[in-house]
Amino acid sequence: MSHAEVADSIGRQEKRSSTEWIKQLIANGFHINDSTVNYPRFPKFCLKVYNWGDRTFNSYDTTYVVSTGRNWKVQGKSFNWLENYAFLFPKHNEVFLRSNIYADIGGYLSFMAVSVGYMFNANELVNDRNDTRSMFNFNFTCALFNIDYTKTYTKGGAIIRKLGNYDDGKMLHIPFESVNNSTESLQATYFFGHRRYSHAAAYCYSKYQLKSAGSWMAGLYYLRQNVSLDFNGLPADMAEAIPMDKRLFKFHYTDYTLTAGYGYNWAISPRKWLLNVTFQQGVGYKHTQEDNTDSRRSMIAINPMVSGSVVYNHRALFVALLGRFNGRFYFNGNYTFFNSLSTAQLTVGARF
Repeated sequence: MSHAEVADSIGRQEKRSSTEWIKQLIANGFHINDSTVNYPRFPKFCLKVYNWGDRTFNSYDTTYVVSTGRNWKVQGKSFNWLENYAFLFPKHNEVFLRSNIYADIGGYLSFMAVSVGYMFNANELVNDRNDTRSMFNFNFTCALFNIDYTKTYTKGGAIIRKLGNYDDGKMLHIPFESVNNSTESLQATYFFGHRRYSHAAAYCYSKYQLKSAGSWMAGLYYLRQNVSLDFNGLPADMAEAIPMDKRLFKFHYTDYTLTAGYGYNWAISPRKWLLNVTFQQGVGYKHTQEDNTDSRRSMIAINPMVSGSVVYNHRALFVALLGRFNGRFYFNGNYTFFNSLSTAQLTVGARF
């Protein structure tokens, strides 16, 4: 065999062995810190960076919180959400509206902190309603903090539930299409009790809360909202029931708030049942835009947020029920406008 043939043979062998670590990871179930995995130089450097980040941002007191020991999750989700609107006028005159209930169904595959999946409009499966709406959400959670970004858009599909003194102030069920809502929010939250309290155990299912623990929390909240409600299309007798002369309301503003709150995990049965309740209050600065109903002005921003979770674990399987409520206040000398986003999610999954 010539020298060139020997060199070529060695080159082919090295090329084949350069991917051997991938085969080893697949064989051991992607246990990335397994000492039998022969990482090349760059993947080994990436692993060291990841382990540093995991120690720095994701370490717990193991008498309170432990890992599930699994890197993969497959999840099926049923996600339901709706929007509420309320005008609070003097003398107990109110106008209440809510959107239709928007339902999405889908599935996700997760490896450690990365998830991919798809949710589709389940309303189309049960009726002919084709809602003009969309939602995008990005969430990252570690022991120290949580980052959540949500963007929603809805058009039409609302229901008037109360309209001042119309029909003697009784509860109504009148379809209302002249509503548009575009909302974008970004929230970052730091957990002061992160050594013993795991937000991920209640909302990401990647940890077990062994003992009950709570944590004070604080952070920043950014909200940009553009809501339009046009009552001009209502019949005259209904429009006259609105307790002021305006029939078109537009709320276009940006909130910059500081948040503070508290969350608690009840480890009802360690590694089995977990119950979480979290409350946060945002207070800060509201800046309205020129096309706002009350023109451009500076106001106080108040945004309450509540969430809850119930998780049941059975070996590799888990079931979780989550609920969230995000409220937004707008204060005016003649009325108070309040709108909110409420969500409920059922998740069934398995870890492997």
